[in-house]
Amino acid sequence: MKFNNIDFDTYFKSYPDKNGYFGKYGGAYISEDLRLAMKEITAAYYTICKSSKFIAELRKIRREFQGRPTPISYLERLSTSIGNVQLYVKREDLNHTGAHKLNHCMGEALLAKYMGKKKVIAETGAGQHGVALATAAAYFGLECDIYMGSVDIRKQAPNVARMKILGANVIEVTEGLQTLKEAVDAAFLAYSREYKDAIYCIGSVLGPHPFPMMVRDFQSVVGIEARAQFLEMTGELPDAIVACVGGGSNAMGFFSGFLNDPVTIYGVEPLGRGRNMGDHAASLNYGEEGIMHGFNSLMLKDENGDPAPVYSVASGLDYPSSGPEHAFLHDIGRVTYDVINDDETIDAFYTLSRMEGIIPAIESAHAVAYGIKLAHEMEHGSVLINLSGRGDKDMDYVIERYGIR
Repeated sequence: MKFNNIDFDTYFKSYPDKNGYFGKYGGAYISEDLRLAMKEITAAYYTICKSSKFIAELRKIRREFQGRPTPISYLERLSTSIGNVQLYVKREDLNHTGAHKLNHCMGEALLAKYMGKKKVIAETGAGQHGVALATAAAYFGLECDIYMGSVDIRKQAPNVARMKILGANVIEVTEGLQTLKEAVDAAFLAYSREYKDAIYCIGSVLGPHPFPMMVRDFQSVVGIEARAQFLEMTGELPDAIVACVGGGSNAMGFFSGFLNDPVTIYGVEPLGRGRNMGDHAASLNYGEEGIMHGFNSLMLKDENGDPAPVYSVASGLDYPSSGPEHAFLHDIGRVTYDVINDDETIDAFYTLSRMEGIIPAIESAHAVAYGIKLAHEMEHGSVLINLSGRGDKDMDYVIERYGIR
């Protein structure tokens, strides 16, 4: 399939290019020391991703440890309550540790083991990436340092406890807004000091090359499974697919399975409290081209051109940029990126819980809210939503802030 002169039959062989660019987005804007470290990671990844031994071990881990494939669930009661549009969810909440994050963390930790590294370093916002990497580190016997902002530590206490139980060293970040961006800053700084013995396992499809490509590749299992499962369940492809987008790992993995199909694709960003700067984190809708954390993408900027303050009710989405591949897909129009606000998100959180017995992560509830909105607008058809994580981590926060609805 061709779209806007891009041949999606050969898309994954062409993007990113050898320098890590998706069109004008991506690259590696880093110090010379880190550039050498990234070259080492790139060379190792390109070697092992073609290795039958590595692929077989990763498949075994996914099958016997992660519980893959995760199923698709038909949301019968919710669909009936809306009308003639059928809603489905890909159940990444049933992946071990409760979210999609383990898909790339097990791959990255396996890569670290292959490279002879002793430690993995990462940032986390909602805590799911931190939990997943702590799990992977325990599985492979690696040291693990997780950097997390003070605000997110308070919001995500259950995940902080899980990381510590798994043996990770959770390092509180108290600079700036004390959320995800600052955690990434701190993790990069630590990695620049320890790269000879450690590997930075970034938590999304962002950062310098090769991470946007590598995380996408590890997460593509979600889209590959979902496409095959939906065809088996219904005999056809969904009319539309939906995923939430912060940095964008769950979305990019999900979208990967459908980019070459006649399927409408929606990425959902957090509008938060509204469109004013500092009230949302919708960089693809309201940002401009900019460089941060070693890559070029669409970014929310303040009056000085620096990363702007951002906000979202979902800790995993409050980041002032998105992965470079999302910026590229936005520019060529293959994916439609739209927004959902906090109130719509919390309504969807309770709706899915009450009508289907599934408590979604607040991040995933953005996608659920948009899927419900689409279903009201469409006359007929089907919508497949990526339910990227479960809401155990969010229950206390939601009840405290919003009460029981």
